[in-house]
Amino acid sequence: MSDVFPVKGMDAVVFAVGNARQAAHFYSTAFGMRRVAYRGPETGCRDEAAHVLESGSVRFVVRGPVRAGTDLGRHVAEHGDGVVDLAIEVPDVAAAYEYAVSQGARGLEAPHTVEDEHGKVVMAAIATYGETRHTLVDRSNYSGPYLPGYQPAEPLVEPPAKRFFQAIDHCVGNVERMDEWVDFYHRVMGFTDMAEFIGDDIATEYSALMSKVVADGTRKVKFPLNEPAEGKRKSQIEEFLEFYGGPGVQHIALATNDILAAVDAMQAAGVEFLDTPDSYYEDPELRARIGKVRVPVEELQKRRILVDRDEDGYLLQIFTKPVQDRPTVFFELIERHGSMGFGKGNFKALFEAIEREQARRGNL
Repeated sequence: MSDVFPVKGMDAVVFAVGNARQAAHFYSTAFGMRRVAYRGPETGCRDEAAHVLESGSVRFVVRGPVRAGTDLGRHVAEHGDGVVDLAIEVPDVAAAYEYAVSQGARGLEAPHTVEDEHGKVVMAAIATYGETRHTLVDRSNYSGPYLPGYQPAEPLVEPPAKRFFQAIDHCVGNVERMDEWVDFYHRVMGFTDMAEFIGDDIATEYSALMSKVVADGTRKVKFPLNEPAEGKRKSQIEEFLEFYGGPGVQHIALATNDILAAVDAMQAAGVEFLDTPDSYYEDPELRARIGKVRVPVEELQKRRILVDRDEDGYLLQIFTKPVQDRPTVFFELIERHGSMGFGKGNFKALFEAIEREQARRGNL
């Protein structure tokens, strides 16, 4: 069966932020990313400043308004710092855009070419949940640092000798009607279901949610989609929807080859991770279920890293607390050893940790 919407992978995660310079500094110092490009008033862009940061194949673009009255400024005022674009690299932008629109996607930008001395980039954009968009990008004929209009830029700080992570593993969206958006990805982009978590899979004493994972045929682009489910208290998804002002990207999972070193370095730089109680690690069922992993459980316990195993292998994962003042966007570090799952065995421990933070904020 032919792929109706072939993709090469994630191109960039684009953030709207209140202060792009400070956000770029945070991702440089706390996440070990390297600034590679810049656009702003000094380069002829009058309304906003944008910094491009990279770590391996991970690319973040942080955009901030420099004057009042812009749509970017409105977005930040309404939603706080958050993700506005999950850009996807595709081999044929025109074909991808045409297929998506023919299947009911709302087109935001028709296919067009931008160019400079480094070559040409073809781009288009479609709308998805909330105010999030997917920019479709073909950069196969471009050698510049990011896009025309951006200039190469020196790192803001000296990058670490060893990067903390090297790829985007998955991007999670919180929505109000999950099945509607699962159908959107099936219909518009030819994605298929990769996993489903419902009922007791994903519930605690107080709150519940439902989640389905859609992915392209090569599994390079994976989008879990969450919706709230009925519970005694306000779920983490409801808290996000309330404070973000509607559907949006909840977290970005970053693939690492050495989660212990990454956590140590990021904690030293001030990143706060969710706490997991000692009882999680002392549970004999956990040790029986996970078997042998590459590091002693005591080392995982020291850093509060979670571990899960399935029929294909195991994974190690940990989640940051929200990285801005609103309890919205956060990050996951994930180290995979065969497993292509999402840590189903950790859901209860994870959501209880999130609920403890919700209670501290007075939002449970």
